[in-house]
Amino acid sequence: MIYEDKDKGIFIKADHINIGENVSLGNNLTVRAHGKFTLGNYSKLGDNTLIEGNNIIIGEHFYGSGGMNVGAGGQQHPNANLTIGDRCVIHNNVINICESVEIGNDVGFSGRVEIVTHGFWLSVLEGHPARFEGVKINNGVILGFSSTILMGVEIADNVTLGAHSLVTKNLERSNSIYAGAPAKYIRTLQPLSEDERIKKLEKIIEEYLVVAKYQNINPSVALKYPFIEVNDFRINVENFEYEFVKNCQVFPF
Repeated sequence: MIYEDKDKGIFIKADHINIGENVSLGNNLTVRAHGKFTLGNYSKLGDNTLIEGNNIIIGEHFYGSGGMNVGAGGQQHPNANLTIGDRCVIHNNVINICESVEIGNDVGFSGRVEIVTHGFWLSVLEGHPARFEGVKINNGVILGFSSTILMGVEIADNVTLGAHSLVTKNLERSNSIYAGAPAKYIRTLQPLSEDERIKKLEKIIEEYLVVAKYQNINPSVALKYPFIEVNDFRINVENFEYEFVKNCQVFPF
């Protein structure tokens, strides 16, 4: 199957193509998948995106700002698969899929992050090393600017990785901060009390209103913990459920 928009420089080729609703595709975008290519509802692939491999599955509410490069060495291998969950953000990042890469839900890549799934150069017959292994990044992980994730690594849920980190082995402690080269455990994240959360939210709202004013927007904002209401939109900051409120009626999305 082929999807093409010559005016925007879009070329997508795969055995099966499944593009969801309300999807945004940027200029100069190329996808070559030997198997399936799926892009979920409300997702964006930005300008200058190159994706090559076997099966490429991207979930809903994905945001690719542009410059994403998926594939590299080994992208013709049957294990060259990429799975990305829902609500993930990827920028000008390089994801090598010589072996499979699995990315969970709510994962964020800062700029210039790289994932590597193979390492070799000189002949293994002469005793030189070679390694081919996939990478798994679990839910809620944030990868710091210019970090590198090497082959065979798994990162636990809700890990925050510091900028310029090098991950050479599993990061096993969930809800924790790691940093360094090689990356090491720094500390466990501690939930804030309700009073601390309210103070943080008040500060966030204050900063938001400054930006809104700069953009000539005049929203009505109210904090009724655990809810924040912006005009007719209400979100619960504890479970992230949201709904549309109008004329004293509630209409869940």
